[in-house]
Amino acid sequence: MGARPGAAERRRASGPDPAGSRGYESFGGGVAEFASESSPWWRPRPTAPAGSPNVIVMLVDDLGFSDLGPFGSEIPTPNIDALADDGWVFTNYRTAPMCSPARAALLTGLNPHRAGFGFVAHTDPGYPGFTCELPDDAPTLAESLRAGGYATFAVGKWHLTLESRLHDAADRSSWPLQRGFDRYFGSMDGFTSLHHPHRLVRDNSVVDVQQFPDGYFLTDQLTDEALAMIDELRVNDAEKPFFLYYAHTSVHGPIQAKPVDIERHRGRYEAGWNALRESRFARQRELGIVPPHAELPGDALADGDRIPHWEHLGDDERALFARHMEVYAAAVDEVDQSVGRLVAHLEDLGERENTVIVIASDNGGTAEGGPSGTRSYFAQFGHSAPLPDGWVRDVPRDPEEIGGPRVFSQYPTGWARVSNTPFRSFKSSTYEGGVHAPLIVSWPEAPVAARGLRDQFVFVSDLSPTILDLVGVPPLAELRGRPAQEIDGRSVAGVLRDPAAEGRAAQYFECVGRRAMVDGEWKAVSPEPPRREEGAAGGRWELYHLADDPTETRDLAADRPERVADLAERWRSEAWRNTVFPLDDDGTLHSTRPATEAALAAPVALVPFRAPLERFRSAQLTVLKSFAVEATVVVGPDTAGVVVAHGDQGGGYLLGIEDGAPFLSYNAYGEMHRAIGPVLAPGTRELVLHVDESEGLRWRLRLEVDGERSAEIAGVPMLLGMAPFTGISVGYDYGGPVDWELHERHGDGFRFSGGAIERLRYVPGARSRHDPTVLRRIGEAVAELAD
Repeated sequence: MGARPGAAERRRASGPDPAGSRGYESFGGGVAEFASESSPWWRPRPTAPAGSPNVIVMLVDDLGFSDLGPFGSEIPTPNIDALADDGWVFTNYRTAPMCSPARAALLTGLNPHRAGFGFVAHTDPGYPGFTCELPDDAPTLAESLRAGGYATFAVGKWHLTLESRLHDAADRSSWPLQRGFDRYFGSMDGFTSLHHPHRLVRDNSVVDVQQFPDGYFLTDQLTDEALAMIDELRVNDAEKPFFLYYAHTSVHGPIQAKPVDIERHRGRYEAGWNALRESRFARQRELGIVPPHAELPGDALADGDRIPHWEHLGDDERALFARHMEVYAAAVDEVDQSVGRLVAHLEDLGERENTVIVIASDNGGTAEGGPSGTRSYFAQFGHSAPLPDGWVRDVPRDPEEIGGPRVFSQYPTGWARVSNTPFRSFKSSTYEGGVHAPLIVSWPEAPVAARGLRDQFVFVSDLSPTILDLVGVPPLAELRGRPAQEIDGRSVAGVLRDPAAEGRAAQYFECVGRRAMVDGEWKAVSPEPPRREEGAAGGRWELYHLADDPTETRDLAADRPERVADLAERWRSEAWRNTVFPLDDDGTLHSTRPATEAALAAPVALVPFRAPLERFRSAQLTVLKSFAVEATVVVGPDTAGVVVAHGDQGGGYLLGIEDGAPFLSYNAYGEMHRAIGPVLAPGTRELVLHVDESEGLRWRLRLEVDGERSAEIAGVPMLLGMAPFTGISVGYDYGGPVDWELHERHGDGFRFSGGAIERLRYVPGARSRHDPTVLRRIGEAVAELAD
């Protein structure tokens, strides 16, 4: 790369110079002078040293240890394979057991709880380790690199802002641009539909695109946006290095892919999950990814009670389950394609050789789909209320629709075990299956000859200091006028240079009360929270000697009680240092939420044809409660269209007018219910949709027109947890349609026309007795003490 500009730029003073140096007070009648370098008004702009490398960090969501070619997968990943062939493949990389904690640790270099993320960014029970907000005194990797003269870009999943601060009037201090990124495009939530994203944000504003064209696919747009950011930088500055944080929404549920990519994997998984797991394990041994003495845990240890035997399944079940994995493989394939497009573009620019590329997963593969998988993702994901008997977790649909825009799916637990080959358990567990993940580093121009496999222990909080070390940028010493926290991660750049260099020695893990402590060759695991009377280091612990038994097949706790006690106490000490407490020892910690969220559940009037109300804000009006929607509508002879819609193909409801008559559509996680009322008389009509809770977590929908009953849908399952996922849109059905048949008849969101929506108001009712949420005045007692 050519030399970068070396002269510092000066900026003009905007008023009188208090130091008395040459400046200006106004443009008066002459040429304004620049302040001198001795003036406090003069500040050099950061300029990276000539030849500084670009940095790309690609984080893939819920990707299992064995899902990429360099780690034993049968899924073709030629572009990632090429990076691995000329880079470093880390076989002993560990991360946090869940996504937000891993992302916070990656970007700050802090351990997850010290970074505020002992859990995903959905709760704030009032404790330092669970604020779900990045600390103000913890510089992100982007903030340090920007201070070092880098352009900083982010695309994809953010999931580092508390969900109650994602709406359009929220404090944006934890949004990407306020945490060091110059540009951002993606989904602020933990996941979204790839065919019809529920909400996209560009920089600090929601993208007001009301419909997506046929064939739209989010992964493609994320890559397009990343390439555009690079191009727009290069048009204006040919030398400035950039940092690109590309956080894929794949392969988190709902797992979706493009038809052409799914077709490439058809028939690949007919032999079933046991055969595939064994073949991946054999490949891993050939590649040296696992040592020769490693054992593949048998069913008794590896969740066999949660996984049907393939040979006992019927033909239809095998075809259904194989389709789930074909779609998952296609999604991984699409991640690889995005890598190929980025690398090809860097080659066109002549910048591939001097670009550091890091590819990793945020946690292990997930068992969220359950033993049979699901085509109704929200029917069993993210619920706080216990589900009643008879709840349908997988609404039957044609398996061919899995992966497409009509189905929100998640693969079965058997395939999740394959993803995590050769390890035990899954995402959110502190066994290796939850925390052992792939990591690849590539930098062709690095002044290092020794590339290849690395088996040193590296933790996710080591990535930020390692990148800063590689590119020669110091971490910020202070942020917002405060000294920066001392980070927990340490650079492992030396491991790239020397295969014999030491990695980290120890690391604690915790997730919803599950605990683990790695110290050298030993690991203690406590797979469930202790009872309160047992104390933080108490409860049942298992012990594994990872050097001899990397897949945790032989529990040595009974033979080494002293070592178990030492590691348990070491974990307790680390937990205190890292603000891990209190443990979620009774499953209620994350039911506590800030009382400030109560305002989000107040009655609200919405404006037609605006961008949808944000997901969490919308949910506060409807989830686990009765509610009413009041609309004043002017009806004419040609009035038609959606009055209000909330949700998508994963679950939702819609009120509209078609052929002069009002109608209701209710999508119960994929099962459609519809009702039509009498034709409306012209004039101003008062429509009220009553949605009332009944026993068994069910709703009854009643539409009244001018006080008279018009249409009714009785006895449908409530939409719970993350559903409805797409927010409330007035005057059209945004994005993924609630009612696919209606979408096919009218398209374009069936935009309301031929009349007017003069008023639309949501009036939430009483909360369900099944809602465990407790609102508390979090933070106020501290403020009072400070006063």
